Amino acid sequence: MAGTGKSAGEMCAALGAQAAEAVADMLAECGCRPVLFAGPGRCGAIAIATAQGLAARKMKPVTYFFNIRGTSAQPDAVAARDAYLAACGSEGFNEVNGNFSMPEISARDLVVDGLFGSEVEGPLGGAYQALVRRINESGARIVALDMPSGLPADGAPGLINRNIIHADLTLALGMPRLAFFSAENAELVGQWQALDAGYSREAAARIQAGYYLIERKQVRRILAPRHPDSSKADYGHLVIFAGSYGMMGAALLATRAALRSGCGKVTCHAPRCGYLVLQTAVPEALFETSPDDDVCITDIELRRDYNAVAVGPGMGTADVTIDALESFLKVANANSRPVVLDADALNCIALRPTLLDYIPVMSVITPHAGEFDRMFGIQPGADARLAKAIEVAMFHKIIIVLKGHHTAVVRPDGKVCFNPTGTAALATAGTGDVLTGLIGGFMAQGISPELAASAGVFVHGMAGLMAERTHGSYGVTAGDVADNIGRAINSIMN
Repeated sequence: MAGTGKSAGEMCAALGAQAAEAVADMLAECGCRPVLFAGPGRCGAIAIATAQGLAARKMKPVTYFFNIRGTSAQPDAVAARDAYLAACGSEGFNEVNGNFSMPEISARDLVVDGLFGSEVEGPLGGAYQALVRRINESGARIVALDMPSGLPADGAPGLINRNIIHADLTLALGMPRLAFFSAENAELVGQWQALDAGYSREAAARIQAGYYLIERKQVRRILAPRHPDSSKADYGHLVIFAGSYGMMGAALLATRAALRSGCGKVTCHAPRCGYLVLQTAVPEALFETSPDDDVCITDIELRRDYNAVAVGPGMGTADVTIDALESFLKVANANSRPVVLDADALNCIALRPTLLDYIPVMSVITPHAGEFDRMFGIQPGADARLAKAIEVAMFHKIIIVLKGHHTAVVRPDGKVCFNPTGTAALATAGTGDVLTGLIGGFMAQGISPELAASAGVFVHGMAGLMAERTHGSYGVTAGDVADNIGRAINSIMN
């Protein structure tokens, strides 16, 4: 295979050996019987090589190799079959040439789906469709090779899920696929891990991709080590416009996260009702207020030479606040000053859509699905929402942090960076405010908006995981996430 220095057969054997190791680990835990379904193509060849690895471990796999009429199998699959029979004999190996009797599968089995992976882009045919349904209904644990059979690599709305393998674990061949990162496919893909396809660094660099995975080593390069002679003046000053009567918690969380990001100074601009809250709960931050209202923000003006600006957490959508946001965006746009917009800033824009045209180039917006749909129209699903986000980011030349289980950072050039960190424990009020402060804090330190967004979501996810280890997935609060930001950064840097 190109870029690996190995033939296709050698590559299938190597991937099968890795898959066998992963499956063997699962079998050691559950004590199940391994049942493998191998299709006629490359995915089938890898499944047969997986069976050979299990047989070598004395795990007695039962394998069904689909070679309809004895002529449908591709050379790689035929070679894998011959290698298996030569090494392991025919016991437990069934080659399906014609009529196929559905085997008995139960919760006592572990099924390896090596039917088609990403080789078939459309819906599966009738017989294979029936087999997939039987596997899904069996209660068996399921490991999919490459992709759950029936699921296109790039995802596709409108497919019937019961006609697609529902994997507990998907073993990606070399790299994850776009479909892995859609919330709609979570029950199909399950957990996933990538097998080493043996691509050289040069071959990997030649791959033309529009989708990327944020990695720890990349974030480490973004967050440069600190010089021992530095001072707070070297790490920037962020101002956060946030809070309203009854929503000062959002301002507090964003401010606390910005301080934990390593930002030198943080000012929170909030209505006067927030003075005691902010000065008591976050004494390290500066406080400034709108001059003529106790309950909401009435002006968004930069009174100092701040290094970065974040707007939105908990600030409400009063008419006077929307007016203030409009005035601010027009000035920021004229000065080409990127800003971070989240939460109620986005809701204000949804209420007055003309404000979209004033968002400065390279600004960062951080909507969850509901906020995104309020701004850009209701989307039928996660795939459509991502496609719309790419369109909007390219048109307005902004960065969209589309929040979710695998948060997507959509850049103005159309490239998308998915975040691999995170946990269901982050599904609690206020964690988005924490992310806003974190990204703003990174931007204040001189990190470019697109890199600040990528580093921010990665660190945010790690902080959530660390909080979960202490409090459990049910007990995490947004404050716990903010308090773990420093530990998360330290883990990345060291």
